[in-house]
Amino acid sequence: MITPFFNSEKFLNETILSVINQTYTNWELLLIDDASTDQSPAIAKSFTDSDTRIKLFSHSENFGAGIARNTGIENASGKYIAFLDADDSWLPHKLEKQLAFMQKNNLNLCYSSYLLMDEAGNKTEKMIEALPILTYQKLLKANYIGNLTGIYNAENLGKMYAPKIRKRQDWALWLKILKTEKETLSIQEPLAVYRVRKNSISQNKWRLLHYNFLVYHKVLGYNKFLSSLKMLIFLWEQFFVKTKQIKSVADQSSKLL
Repeated sequence: MITPFFNSEKFLNETILSVINQTYTNWELLLIDDASTDQSPAIAKSFTDSDTRIKLFSHSENFGAGIARNTGIENASGKYIAFLDADDSWLPHKLEKQLAFMQKNNLNLCYSSYLLMDEAGNKTEKMIEALPILTYQKLLKANYIGNLTGIYNAENLGKMYAPKIRKRQDWALWLKILKTEKETLSIQEPLAVYRVRKNSISQNKWRLLHYNFLVYHKVLGYNKFLSSLKMLIFLWEQFFVKTKQIKSVADQSSKLL
């Protein structure tokens, strides 16, 4: 799994421990320092010194999470590629359950529901419920894969890299994979915890619009008119359809019983 970080000293320790505490133990964790200026590189090194499964790579300048993830993909040696940002965490059974599900259903791409926590790390009563089945056409309307839950089979698909854009490159990567796979399945149980931070790009929906347009126009190659049309569809999907995926944790727990 790949964790890019930039000035993440407040959260990195918790993130790495959530990987170390996995019930599935045959993993490697690639930490990519994107030119941090705080103590996060020292925190990362303290783990690489004590666990040979954890490796640290460093950028000399800040390139953004997408290029940092690509550095991790390039250096990964495992069959599966997974992502975990430096302020999020995995639940202990995440890898065990998800890899078993992928093998059972012969999937090259898989994702799951995930819980939400506030910036201080307190779990909320809300979660994002994954769509049971996701097609390429549905993903084209909006990003339905929480990046902290996505896993793809690099042995079968080959290493798939994100485009070199500053934001929304995770969505573009999942689109690239699902264009080949056509559709995939999810695990309805939440397997990770996403930290909702103030002023984050994912929280500022208007700032997202520019990057979404770049995915349609620069990455997927649609002309400006068609990209604008896709953006109108995205706006509807994002604000009136995708919001239905926000669920109560209590309601989801009763469904899984």
